[in-house]
Amino acid sequence: MCTLLPALVSGSGHGPVFGLTTPTNTKGGWSIDLGFMGRAGRLDTGAMLRGMIAYGITQDFQISLSAPMVLSTSPLVPSRVTAMMPGNGDFEGIAAWRFLRRGTNVGRRFETTAYGGIIVPGPQRPRGMLGELQQAPGSYTAVATGMASRSHYVWGGVGNVRFAESGGDRRPNTLLYSFVWGYRPPAWRKEYPHWDWRIFAEMTGENSGRVQHRSIRVPGTGGQQIFLGPAALGIYKNYAIEGGIQFPVFRNIGQLQQRERFRFAINFSYFF
Repeated sequence: MCTLLPALVSGSGHGPVFGLTTPTNTKGGWSIDLGFMGRAGRLDTGAMLRGMIAYGITQDFQISLSAPMVLSTSPLVPSRVTAMMPGNGDFEGIAAWRFLRRGTNVGRRFETTAYGGIIVPGPQRPRGMLGELQQAPGSYTAVATGMASRSHYVWGGVGNVRFAESGGDRRPNTLLYSFVWGYRPPAWRKEYPHWDWRIFAEMTGENSGRVQHRSIRVPGTGGQQIFLGPAALGIYKNYAIEGGIQFPVFRNIGQLQQRERFRFAINFSYFF
């Protein structure tokens, strides 16, 4: 949710809300993000605030740290929700390396970025079966590739969340994938002191394994889901605001887990 587009404004811009993307902070550039995200189930809704700080060591290598404040939880299928900030009570540190960056003479840029991170369980436990498990650290790995220009943006990516075992318990591993298309209409391509806007169509998919409890893989857990929805991003000088909503278009999950009706995220950013 919190990555930078190449050379669009001072402090640079942002990527999509939910999907994986490629840009990183500029060398020596900092960004602070505050996100509010939620997932609405059939019976109740989980919501949280999450803060993230990121620093560009070079123009192609960035590190970030994020921490949560869980407001409410619901027993839904484990999900990351956004690419850069997970929608759960874990603390997380991520390194991003943009190892391919090739520009053209027509303002397009082709990029590929790899991500690797450490997940540390937080003190706030989710409701339901996941909250009863013994918690252990995990890892986050992903790769994204795509193209950015002054008018169109296309990114595709795949990732994996994997947790260690503790006392015979293990949170589900999750395979993630996403595809994002963005568009910046000519009338919206404005510089400071005007807002600069763009819109995105974002598809994200998750294939979650079964919960492991006391060394037994629990039947009726895990499954696959695909979500689709719109998002928008506005940039003003060193500030950015973005938000989006997604709805399920495919779902095949275990009967012990509540069905998700929609998910949303809103993010505020400051670059310096």
